[in-house]
Amino acid sequence: MSSKRAMKQAQKQAFAKHRNNMANNRFSSKKKNSSKYKKKN
Repeated sequence: MSSKRAMKQAQKQAFAKHRNNMANNRFSSKKKNSSKYKKKN
């Protein structure tokens, strides 16, 4: 049981890290593309 719990926790941590990276990438890309969007508007 304990090993199963440890695996679940590790999965949770990996998923959280992945989500944070995705959010950061989206945010940085928004920053880079904001000038392009401004020009279009």
